[in-house]
Amino acid sequence: MLPSLLVLSSFPTQAFKRSQEGLFHGKTKLTGYSIPFSKHKTKRTWLPNIQSKRIFSDALGKTLKLKVTTKAMKTMKKYGTDGKMDLDRYLLRTKSDKLGQQGMRLRLRVEEALEKKRQKTLAGAAAAPVPAPRVAARPAL
Repeated sequence: MLPSLLVLSSFPTQAFKRSQEGLFHGKTKLTGYSIPFSKHKTKRTWLPNIQSKRIFSDALGKTLKLKVTTKAMKTMKKYGTDGKMDLDRYLLRTKSDKLGQQGMRLRLRVEEALEKKRQKTLAGAAAAPVPAPRVAARPAL
């Protein structure tokens, strides 16, 4: 009987599906009981605080409309400057298990855009002529 229990426990649990469609920062649906004064338990679920936000990405150069939890927004503000949310730093610094599917797709897009910008700056620096240093004439003694 024990081996069958181990086999059943090795299967991963299904993720909260809606968390794959936005930036949820690891937040999932919680289940439990609502217990009033009469002590009659009623099963219920608690959903994460999800907000629809338009967030600007510097790397992509455009505004993205995303479903974001308040926890993810706080983390973006922490990575940003002057209280502004920084989507690019959030995507690059956050662990992949907290991002979900859409977060990982966005991370790949941001990394590709940053790599293209690096390649352009390297190509531009190599093609630009380097000015010769100016040498001042020494006064005759």
